[in-house]
Amino acid sequence: MSTPPPQAPFDAPAAGPAAEPAPDAAFGAYTGPYQPGPFCRFCGSVPAVQATIRGHQGFLVIMKFLKLEGPFCRSCGIAAHRSMTEKSLWQGWWGIASALINPATMLLNLPQRAKINKLAEPLPGAPGQPVAPGRPLFRRPAILGLLIPVIAVGAIVFSVQQDPTYAGVGDCVHNKHTMTAGVEDTSPDVVVLGCSDPDADARIVGKVSDTTNGETACERFADADGYYTEEQGSDRFTLCLHFLK
Repeated sequence: MSTPPPQAPFDAPAAGPAAEPAPDAAFGAYTGPYQPGPFCRFCGSVPAVQATIRGHQGFLVIMKFLKLEGPFCRSCGIAAHRSMTEKSLWQGWWGIASALINPATMLLNLPQRAKINKLAEPLPGAPGQPVAPGRPLFRRPAILGLLIPVIAVGAIVFSVQQDPTYAGVGDCVHNKHTMTAGVEDTSPDVVVLGCSDPDADARIVGKVSDTTNGETACERFADADGYYTEEQGSDRFTLCLHFLK
């Protein structure tokens, strides 16, 4: 009784039906060099190499670590790597820790993939069919997942650039809070802008740490005609301003 070939436990396009081998070609007809070593655990082909392909999934506060172990033939190994990386590209970024673990996981796969790439094509006559590798990663929609960390880092950098905590002398600021004429603004919403921006209200001419007494802190700056103070826990500072409008 024949035993059905093992199935690859990863999402990859199945290989097409193979032609029925002639009786004298089913076993022992391959005339190439002898290929010692392990057999692919998914299709039984040789040559094969021991490798471990990993993936990562992040779900805000929980994480899932994926692992697929060989031995792999070249076709099954490439299919496993592409499938696991595809999952990581979409699902591996969603958490603070995952954002760091996911790229490390994909980098760890590179030497494993290098071992698989060195293999010759699977020899014919194996008990099962090697899995078709499918499209390269750069031709799959999941490659857009690389934009997720880029966008996230860009948003953080933009936020930091607008935070007055990190402003310096020479920077310009804008108060996003709508003010009523003749009424002191007790809750300004100040952001840092380029001085060429038409919304820029004032230029920073001095920055004094550890004080929120703007009148006293800005006395030393002759061109200061206003100030902005901020206090967050034990951190506090005053920006001495020269208004542009």
